[in-house]
Amino acid sequence: MDLNRQNFKKLLSKLFKGSINNKEIDSLLWFFLINQNIKSWPQEFGDKTMVKERIYKKIQSRLEKYPSKSPQKIIPFYNKRIFKYAIAASVALLITFGYVFNNEVKSPNDDVNREVIIVDNKIQTGTNRAILTIENGKEIVLEKGKDYITDNLESNGEEIVYNQASNTFKEEVYNYITIPRGGQYLLTLSDRTRVWLNSESQLKYPVSFIPGKIRKVELVYGEAFFEVTSSTENEGASFEVKHKMQNVEVLGTEFNIKAYLDEDFVFTTLVEGKVSVVNGISNKVLKPTQQSVINKFNDTIKVYSVNVYNEISWKHGVFAFEKKPLKEIMKVMSRWYNMEVEFANKDIEEALFNGVLGKEQNIEDILSAIKETGNIDSYEIHKTSILLK
Repeated sequence: MDLNRQNFKKLLSKLFKGSINNKEIDSLLWFFLINQNIKSWPQEFGDKTMVKERIYKKIQSRLEKYPSKSPQKIIPFYNKRIFKYAIAASVALLITFGYVFNNEVKSPNDDVNREVIIVDNKIQTGTNRAILTIENGKEIVLEKGKDYITDNLESNGEEIVYNQASNTFKEEVYNYITIPRGGQYLLTLSDRTRVWLNSESQLKYPVSFIPGKIRKVELVYGEAFFEVTSSTENEGASFEVKHKMQNVEVLGTEFNIKAYLDEDFVFTTLVEGKVSVVNGISNKVLKPTQQSVINKFNDTIKVYSVNVYNEISWKHGVFAFEKKPLKEIMKVMSRWYNMEVEFANKDIEEALFNGVLGKEQNIEDILSAIKETGNIDSYEIHKTSILLK
């Protein structure tokens, strides 16, 4: 429990007094998300059950204070439209504090003789990094601790921001940003649209949009969350996200697109606003909390209502899973940790889990927590490869 005990105590005190701000709530919830395998509760924090109940009540109380349409921009994770989806997962963590997954847990004695093998573990958590390909084909590595500045853009190693005011191009010139396995990055386009890019993704976009023309970008592959500036701020110009399987038309909204090369479906999840998902066969208009799913084999589009938090939690620093098979969870983990995962048998692949994982957790803690559920007997780590058995 190394958040820093004194700071954590101060946050608890401020939360209980009702004087905590959004940034401090972020720190407090982050503590719970990345410290889910705590073995003991320090007495200095008070009664564990009481603390959990009070935190839950205070979070609920604070949530109710948010207006449905806030006049100012606040941290998206605590904006009412997002936070209402996060609350269920946060409460689940408070209730099942000791474990990453809230499946029924076996007694630790049941697998005391199961051997865990770790040989030269080189698996590391992901970080902010990307490869920028500029208009002349030159590639620039963007990573934490390195600045990159030109007349048209600026990167501090965590985010790249384009500046339309200083742009010298008279027509659309395109850049590419590629996120490798084990990476993530934030991009601010020249129209102030923000794009969060997940691991193993690539986006093509213009250095500067031409005033009055449709603003077009292309998600070549991978996953991206878009926070699009409205058409009224851009001389009436709408915004489109192209992909080889679909075209998403928007007027000013927030949505997530997941289109990985190794998956059979393309998912578009709407958080706020209104989007139209179009392919060669169908046109589906989505409402908030709806998700379109395109089958790559027959081009059909189906629309479902989903838990938005589970779909976009990755951009807030966590992975949330609800009734997901271990095989699917490990596919997500493999991209973030840049690792390979094998299963000893098919039964392990299909074990279902619910839970929330902090993206800063090391892989050994995650595997240990999965092992404690009893759905795997043991695991092996060999450099950057994992075998679940």
